[in-house]
Amino acid sequence: MNLSEAEREELLSMQRSRTMAVGQVRRARLILLLHEGASRGAIMNELRCDSRFITTWQTRFASERLAGLYGRHPGRAPRRDQARLEAKVLDYTLRRKPADGSTHRSSRKLAAQLGVPFMTVQRIWRKHDVRPHRLDAHMVSNDPDFEAKAADVIGLYLNPPLHAAVFCVDEKTAIQALDRKDRMLPLSPGRAESHGFEYKRNGTPSLFAALNVATGEVLGKTAPRHTSAQFVAFLTEVVSAQPARKEIHVICDNVSSHKTDAVQTFLADHTNVSILYTPTYSSWLNQVENWFARIQRDVITRGVFTSTKDLDKKLMRYIRQYNKQAAPLKWKYSDPRRIRCNSSGSTDWSKRAQT
Repeated sequence: MNLSEAEREELLSMQRSRTMAVGQVRRARLILLLHEGASRGAIMNELRCDSRFITTWQTRFASERLAGLYGRHPGRAPRRDQARLEAKVLDYTLRRKPADGSTHRSSRKLAAQLGVPFMTVQRIWRKHDVRPHRLDAHMVSNDPDFEAKAADVIGLYLNPPLHAAVFCVDEKTAIQALDRKDRMLPLSPGRAESHGFEYKRNGTPSLFAALNVATGEVLGKTAPRHTSAQFVAFLTEVVSAQPARKEIHVICDNVSSHKTDAVQTFLADHTNVSILYTPTYSSWLNQVENWFARIQRDVITRGVFTSTKDLDKKLMRYIRQYNKQAAPLKWKYSDPRRIRCNSSGSTDWSKRAQT
């Protein structure tokens, strides 16, 4: 390499340096090895490099000497116009449908289409709170008197009459008592609990439930079917669980079994009981639906039931244990801005209830 004494001293100093960049030290070591007459194979073995690395820096040193050992583009590559890239990613995500007919894009699919790292797409989605992989559901009421009816229901929640009991009543219909044909594999380290794919149906009872808004306690009863007669019988049990002549307000939905002549006769015989119906397609206003979601998650979804009697026993046991630590629901609208008007001019409120 025909090194001068000054160049050799500088290269040795760079090689011994503890603060210089590793790349610089590696290039200095390369030139010294070439000056000492080391073979390419020995250099590649010692520096763990390839032949192109040796040729590139040997050529640069030959033409520019020590100045040629510095990298032309230190640090990361120049970034693209970030604002333009964000706009493009959001445009493809929010407005353009995938050409392959799929309903949405993953971050990797969109990154491959735009020619950017998928982590870049994920960062842009996270920055703008865009989640294409998520799907929410909402329920829109077509009741023209929605506001007035919803105000009555919410008024009972927030300011119930003095010395009165408010119950949210409904039935969870056709609960399948499923038994698994194959044995269950229990939860263990590194393996999730596993149920056999084959199952056996043992019947479909219904669960009637009444949630006490003030205490959070639940009265429950199973029945083979959810008829109007069963509904009236359950209301009778709810009334009998309260002190005589106590004023009782029942909140329920508009299913036909809640509005029969038998129900009207029951109300005529029990003048201290009144029923308030939620607006159509607004069962989410009924707090007992929240509790149904809990029992579905805790008992029914992963449950194994050998018979309807076994299902009834497990449901009632859950209710008894739940009532020992019951608490009223903290029910509210999480986002009042999600109020929309439909074509008829009435207001539609999306389901946004939290506990």
